[in-house]
Amino acid sequence: MARTAAFPVFDLGRFEKAGGAEREVLGAEVDGICRSTGFLAITNHGVPQSVIDGVWNQAKAFFDLPYDEKNAARAPYAGYPYGYLGPKLEALAKSKGVDTPPDLKESFNGGPLSVPAGLDDKDALAFCYAETIWPATPAGFRAAWTTYYEAMEDLAQRIMRVFAVAIGLPERYFDSFIDHPISALRALNYPEQSVPPEPGQLRAGAHTDYGTLTILLPQEGSKGLEILSPDGEWTPVPPVPGAFVINIGDLMGLWTNDRWVSTLHRVVNPGVDEGGGERRQSLAFFHQPNWDAEIAVLPPFLAAGERPKYEPVRSGPYLMSKFRSTTK
Repeated sequence: MARTAAFPVFDLGRFEKAGGAEREVLGAEVDGICRSTGFLAITNHGVPQSVIDGVWNQAKAFFDLPYDEKNAARAPYAGYPYGYLGPKLEALAKSKGVDTPPDLKESFNGGPLSVPAGLDDKDALAFCYAETIWPATPAGFRAAWTTYYEAMEDLAQRIMRVFAVAIGLPERYFDSFIDHPISALRALNYPEQSVPPEPGQLRAGAHTDYGTLTILLPQEGSKGLEILSPDGEWTPVPPVPGAFVINIGDLMGLWTNDRWVSTLHRVVNPGVDEGGGERRQSLAFFHQPNWDAEIAVLPPFLAAGERPKYEPVRSGPYLMSKFRSTTK
């Protein structure tokens, strides 16, 4: 296990080529990381650089557009999950019950690319499978987005197999929970800050992610992402060249009865030594099990006679309630 600036880096390709004994050793390393901070970088991930560059450049071109052009692809009402979400319309800290000024960011959000045959749950169709409001420009945006989304679905499934090994389950244990995932892809732009923020206002307030895992592509050389470490200190998460940053979400914490940590993280406002108020971009893929998947504490994490810390939840309704608590 290599480390960059004391940040764990995991070679996914090595794991996938390893034999049984080596896989168990590598899985144990991931288990240790997820028990402490729940954040790691994934290298040798197999996602072509052309796919990454394609969506990154299209997202940047979209955020470069005048506000009125971007806003033509806006979400039609508060609580609608997909499309353009303009500045100061979300406060992520509210998902943890903390009232803060709205976050200093804008985003474009897209959901699943197709609806499973036979699905008739009205909430699922109205929320997770709602139509993505695509922008008219730049040309090629939708195609690049779709290609990247599909690559993230595949990568998330592969990481979930690492997670299964890490907690001593069959490698494909989670496959049936994620064969129709309700994942979302979010392009985030933190605009240049020309005026001081309000007291307590951040680029993204302190929060945990809601699903199984998040695949983050931060801007190369950027600063601002921080995690709350086990000693209670906010610790920077450095971008690792050629890697994705992975963090586990609330549902992995629930599945493991908090053996694994869904860690608080935030994006702070840059200081003068970090480029002042310079713009920052990232891409985040929020992996979420099937709408109807029941997430309950797994038997390996309960001693005889022990009661679980959490009641079971359904993946979709849990996500919907969390999302709607953050939007204005």
